[in-house]
Amino acid sequence: MLSHERIWRAIDRLAEAHDLTPSGLAKRAGLDSTTFNKSKRFASDGRARWPSTESLSKIMEATGSSLREFTSMIDGAASGTDYTQPALNAAAGLAEPSHLYDMSLRGVPVVGMAQAGGGGFFDDAGFPVGQGWDQVQLPGVDADNNTYALKITGDSMLPLYREGDIIIVSPTASVRKGDRIVARTTEGEVMAKILKRKTATSIDLSSTNNEYDDLSFAITDIEWMARILWASQ
Repeated sequence: MLSHERIWRAIDRLAEAHDLTPSGLAKRAGLDSTTFNKSKRFASDGRARWPSTESLSKIMEATGSSLREFTSMIDGAASGTDYTQPALNAAAGLAEPSHLYDMSLRGVPVVGMAQAGGGGFFDDAGFPVGQGWDQVQLPGVDADNNTYALKITGDSMLPLYREGDIIIVSPTASVRKGDRIVARTTEGEVMAKILKRKTATSIDLSSTNNEYDDLSFAITDIEWMARILWASQ
């Protein structure tokens, strides 16, 4: 089973196999040098972050590694295998280890958050419907058939989410106090927030950007809420 720790360790192994630090690997891939820093692997609230699909694609391209080779490193992160350059060569087909497996990429519907507020993309319970959805490839994140993605707009969730980040949302996952969620109001506004409090009559939402005040809604003013499972960084 994939895990946050194993994915990040595989990135470290890929860097080591090419005599690079994680910062050096990020630079080679054209990413910010801090992309893979230890501090970027957890949010300010201590929750684990996942690397983005875009960053994984770029480091594989920059090092000439295939998805199969990268997944072998994920497997090695659990088994303790040392994936040096000879092992990478073996993974490429010279002496292929029998335990290699493919990590499938799954297409998930994605739409801009501002666009989503226009209507026609969700049913009354927050499940994706209609036309106009694009697709994003999602590796290594548990998802059901109703999972979808939204592109962040605005800065109310800085530094957690930035303009253009993609969040993966599940309308079937349970939502609890403190969860990061997407909420849609009856007026059609779609927003990413943190569920601060929910009672029988009201819902309080907060932002991670201190420049934004908390929001309070009557329960009847919220059409639906869905939990955020994962976000690109």
